[in-house]
Amino acid sequence: MKGKIKIVVAGLIIGVISVVLVLMGNPANMGFCIACFIRDTAGAVGMHRAEIVQYIRPEIIGLVLGAFLLAVCKKEFSPRGGSSPVTRFVLGFFVMVGALMFLGCPFRMILRLAGGDWNAVLGLLGFTVGIGIGVAFLKNGYSLKRTYTLPALEGAALPVIQLVMLTLLLAAPAFILFSTEGPGSKHAPILVSLAAGLIVGVIAQRTRLCMVGGIRDVMLFKDWTLLAGFAAIFAGALVCNLIFGLFHPGFANQPVAHTDGLWNFLGMLAVGFGSVLLGGCPMRQLVLAGEGNSDSAITVLGLFVGAAFVHNFGLASSGKGPTLNGKIAVITGLIIMVIIAVCNIKNAKKVKEKVYEQHN
Repeated sequence: MKGKIKIVVAGLIIGVISVVLVLMGNPANMGFCIACFIRDTAGAVGMHRAEIVQYIRPEIIGLVLGAFLLAVCKKEFSPRGGSSPVTRFVLGFFVMVGALMFLGCPFRMILRLAGGDWNAVLGLLGFTVGIGIGVAFLKNGYSLKRTYTLPALEGAALPVIQLVMLTLLLAAPAFILFSTEGPGSKHAPILVSLAAGLIVGVIAQRTRLCMVGGIRDVMLFKDWTLLAGFAAIFAGALVCNLIFGLFHPGFANQPVAHTDGLWNFLGMLAVGFGSVLLGGCPMRQLVLAGEGNSDSAITVLGLFVGAAFVHNFGLASSGKGPTLNGKIAVITGLIIMVIIAVCNIKNAKKVKEKVYEQHN
């Protein structure tokens, strides 16, 4: 019960912070969005040329550094990796493809619901079905390879990169791009965003909050703890939206969203499925990377490259709806996820048989 209360309080705080960021300048229903903010950061450093989504988001920097600093203070910083890095990169890539079909990560999906965007209901349904498919593979033995202890420098790589990003944001050299219109031009003051990211990073590190883990744990273990945090984020953001007049229920004319229900469903299905195969949602991957997990850092790299690819090749959805290229990419991603899951189940069975033979 104590753990559940702690995670509910944590979720409420994060929900409130998300709305405060919108009040301070972030796009509507986008106080926090891991997928959107990684995409914006990728654009800012020139990985894509979509001029309306280019800005180094301090929230991402703060989230990684907050998790890193607390992990070091609690002696939980543990450099490790080597668990199927290429597979994780590919999965991260296609999770981003699915997220930018829906126009948001699981975190933003909750914030869109709390803002009255009913298109996100289809996203939630797809997300839940995707997690269910992933859980079915877990029950059949899906697993990526074991991790190994690594030098401290390997584990600290992503936090160090975040310090470089912060320096670039503050120094604003000519080669760093800043949107002058569109979602990328809307942002809270840097120090406010950085502080918000640090707080959320600390909270997420302590509570192990994970959007995918919440539903997965209910399906696998009937454990509602993480899902309670999920619900608390929604409740905190919903109450604040109602207080500040930011709740606008409906399907049409929602900020940074489209009304194609099928592709909202399938986009988040890919996010849910891929995240189960990875062992956590995009936010959880950032937190794990802050704790020294280089596999999660590689997953984050896959998210960055995926965001750049989506915008360079016309895969990203917009308020007008999904693109044909985007639809092909999501279906391709789902097929590849199934292949990865099946192949890893076969590999896990082979390893078990080999171990059995060695001991008999």
